[in-house]
Amino acid sequence: MPRVLAAVSAVVLLATFGVSARPSPGEPDALRILTYNIHHGEGMDGVFDLYRVAEVVMAEWPDLVALQEVDQATQRSGGVRQANELSALTGLGVAFGKAMDYDGGEYGIAILSRWPMLHVENRPLPRADGMEPRTALTVEVAPPNSARHVLFTTTHLDQGRDAGNRLLQADHLNRLLAKTDTPSILAGDMNSRVDTDVIQTLRSLWNDMFVEPPADPAQRPRYRVDYVMARPAPRWRTVEARAIEAPGVSDHRPVLAVLELEPRD
Repeated sequence: MPRVLAAVSAVVLLATFGVSARPSPGEPDALRILTYNIHHGEGMDGVFDLYRVAEVVMAEWPDLVALQEVDQATQRSGGVRQANELSALTGLGVAFGKAMDYDGGEYGIAILSRWPMLHVENRPLPRADGMEPRTALTVEVAPPNSARHVLFTTTHLDQGRDAGNRLLQADHLNRLLAKTDTPSILAGDMNSRVDTDVIQTLRSLWNDMFVEPPADPAQRPRYRVDYVMARPAPRWRTVEARAIEAPGVSDHRPVLAVLELEPRD
């Protein structure tokens, strides 16, 4: 998207959705969490269009957004710094976590936040020889309606056929993120179905906050690889959770989870 057009589109998008004013999620201390693998901004029609990605994001009024497959100044995406462009289009703050150099630029994950990020850390995950580098990007935020800070982490686990590398990464994530008692959320593309050892490993520390809707026999079966998880489990409650239909914008559906953090006893 040309920069002049992007600037005009940002004004239109922000005027349409606004930034500070948003509908109440139902509880005053609820956090609206979105995770979205954006397929480096390329839709299933082969068109790079960050404006429609931003439309999908802002239609859900998120507080924190976990993004995967984000290009920063790569040739394939026309040199656009996608994390920065999405920040401009949505009015949300941004942190980018580089996983590797790619195609003249960088490739990795990102976080968009309604609130200032008090601390940002991007840490590599272990990987087998020959596999793509992966990282875990963590930010610390202070929701204005909560007495506690929250740690928010996004990641994109390995997509190889051998699950061993993902298991190694899941175990490393647990050890990496269990070092604090600060309320924490983990969101991202785990490249693993619900019934796999990878997800069971994560569930040994995290509570899966996505409540599966009843199966609809009229729809073709679809499996989920995108997750929103939280810990410590007893302090989090799911107010709402759903996969969002956004046909063609990416090869993934975004997942929304509205979470309520219970006060400490």
